[in-house]
Amino acid sequence: MNTILDPFEKYKNEYMKADKFRKGEILDTVVDLTKMHKKSIIRKFRSLQLKSEVDKQVRLIKPGRPCIYDRETTFALKKLWILSKKLCGELLHPMISEYIDQYKKFGNWEYSSKVDNKLCIMSVSTIKRKTNTFFKDDKDSFRKGVSTTKSSAIKTIIPIRDTSWFEAKIGEGQLDTVVHCGNVLSGDMAYTLNFTDYQTYWIGLRAQMNKGQKATQESLFYLKDYLPFKMISIHPDTGSEFINYHLKTSCDNIGVEMSRSRPNHKNDNMCVEERNGHVVRKYIGYIRIDCQEAVDALNEYYDALCLFSNHFIAIRRTKEKERVGARYKRKFEKARTPYQRVVESSEISNKKNQN
Repeated sequence: MNTILDPFEKYKNEYMKADKFRKGEILDTVVDLTKMHKKSIIRKFRSLQLKSEVDKQVRLIKPGRPCIYDRETTFALKKLWILSKKLCGELLHPMISEYIDQYKKFGNWEYSSKVDNKLCIMSVSTIKRKTNTFFKDDKDSFRKGVSTTKSSAIKTIIPIRDTSWFEAKIGEGQLDTVVHCGNVLSGDMAYTLNFTDYQTYWIGLRAQMNKGQKATQESLFYLKDYLPFKMISIHPDTGSEFINYHLKTSCDNIGVEMSRSRPNHKNDNMCVEERNGHVVRKYIGYIRIDCQEAVDALNEYYDALCLFSNHFIAIRRTKEKERVGARYKRKFEKARTPYQRVVESSEISNKKNQN
């Protein structure tokens, strides 16, 4: 079969460019070599010509699916990703339209409406894939710090929580402190008091100098007035700044219940521990803060950071968790901001929502 095709491959290009007289000579030559009918040879040359033209057009077309999200769309997505303080794709997806509206409101959005539409229709999986590349190119890295939580001898004054957190109401939150000591725990240094509401993930942050009982009480009362809802109960770990008569008596006087975590069960305070890493360590890091001026500046920063986190950073919870072999299969709820959770809650009246 290859010997029959060789004359066609040999004379194909010349035949396509030749005049009528030369084509006749080529046909006579191929007839002598292949013993085929002249009409069959003409049809064969014609089919080779059409195939060559089709192959040329195919080579000009890029293989694979067409590119929908161009470089400009990717740059716009990265700008929103940076604004969200580098959220994952699942949490960034429901906030894209909100971020674009905020950028346009202040005149800082230089992309066209075509890019806006592409960003709004972009799927979660596509955003995850693109943000993963952003993470790989990111030069920032986080390291582990040291902990100051120690067991206290006065644990009997505050009961261990014996009810499920799934039954918690808005206003029942978890409490913890984050130390800003750098690499050394000696000396006087700043701490951040973190209150995280379990139902809404509303976060309140307050910096203080040392973790004394009085400083912790003042920070807690400040956060109590800051919350958009009533503080019903607090659930700290077994740190000495919380497990003391001073704070317990003060909470009893203002009608705030106290419970504590079980010893050696850090995950009893899962929500606030998560926010310690996702908010405090992410934005402040592990630098040492050991002067009152820096604490005052940090509190001003926290006022803006809490507004940003509560209104523009979406959070999602696990609805179901099923073990399949050696792995867990999880189903998540729709990501929402703490503000959206408060507004949608039936526990908060419409009058308070409008305020």
